[in-house]
Amino acid sequence: MITPYEPQHRAAVADLLARCLLEEDAVEAADLVELLGGSAGFVATDGDAPDADVIGVVLASTGHKDPTVGHLDLLAVDPAFRRQGVARELVGAVEGLLRSRGLSAVRVAGNPPTHAWPGVDVRYTPAVCALTALGYAHDRTAWNMTAELVEGSPALHETRTAQERLAGSHVVVRAATPDDLPELRPMILAEWGPAWAAEVERAIGGAGGCHLALRDGQAVAFAAWGGCRPSWFGPMGTLPAAAGLGIGGVLLRRCLRDQAERGVTRAQIGWVGPVPFYSGAAGAVIERVFFLFHKAL
Repeated sequence: MITPYEPQHRAAVADLLARCLLEEDAVEAADLVELLGGSAGFVATDGDAPDADVIGVVLASTGHKDPTVGHLDLLAVDPAFRRQGVARELVGAVEGLLRSRGLSAVRVAGNPPTHAWPGVDVRYTPAVCALTALGYAHDRTAWNMTAELVEGSPALHETRTAQERLAGSHVVVRAATPDDLPELRPMILAEWGPAWAAEVERAIGGAGGCHLALRDGQAVAFAAWGGCRPSWFGPMGTLPAAAGLGIGGVLLRRCLRDQAERGVTRAQIGWVGPVPFYSGAAGAVIERVFFLFHKAL
C-alpha cells in the first residue's frame, strides 16, 4: 500500500534504512531521516492496517538552486520486498507529485544544502537498475574521498607548527562560534552561495563544527563538518586573496580532529574536486563513487 509520507513515519523509515543501507550509511539512518525530514514523498507498507510495516520509502524536494527541477532525495525498499514493483510504484507516485507542482524534470544528484549523497553510490546496484529501468539517464559521476581518523594517520597530524607559521602572516586560526555568523555568512554568500552558507550555519549551530582563519581580524577562510551528516566533512573555502598560504590544510585537519573526538573513525569528504589536495593534506583516498541521473517529466 502506498501512502503519503508523514512525520509519524520517521522512526519506521529510520528502521527501514538501517536494514537497507550500506553500513557507513546505516549507522546514520536517524540523522538521514532528520536531514531529509522536510522532503515530501510516500511510504510503502505491507498492508493497510495501522500497524503495517514500512517496506519502502521515496522522498523528493524542489531544487534549491533551480526551482523548476525536482530532486529524488531518497529511495529505499526492504530487501525482502524487492523485485515486486514497489520501487516502481513509489517513484511513479513521487513523479506525479513533482509533476503536479509544475516541475519539468527530476534529478538524482543531491539538493544542497539538504543532501545526503551526491547521487547513487554505485554499490547500491538495485537502485541503479531500478532507476535505469524507470527511464532515468546517467549523466555524470561524482566521488567522495575517505580520511582514516586513527592516531598516526596524516588526517590527524598536529597543526600547531603550521598555525605558528601562519601567525607570521597575521593569520589566526580558531574554532567558529555562533557570534561569527553575522560576518561569516555574508562572506560565504558572496563567494560561494546560499547552499554553503546554510550548511555552515547548521554546522556552527550544533550539528557539527567549523573552524576559521582570520587575517588582521577579518575572516578569509573556513572549513566545516557535520552540516549535513556527522561523518562528512565540508564545505571549505578560502578567499582568493588568502590562497597559497597553507590555510586549507590546517582548517581541514582541525575539523577532522573534531570528528575523531566525536567518535568518527572514517570521515567522508563529499563531492570532491581537488583530489591531490585532500590526498596530500589528509592522506584521503577516493572510495565512494556516485552516479547522477536525470529524467524529464
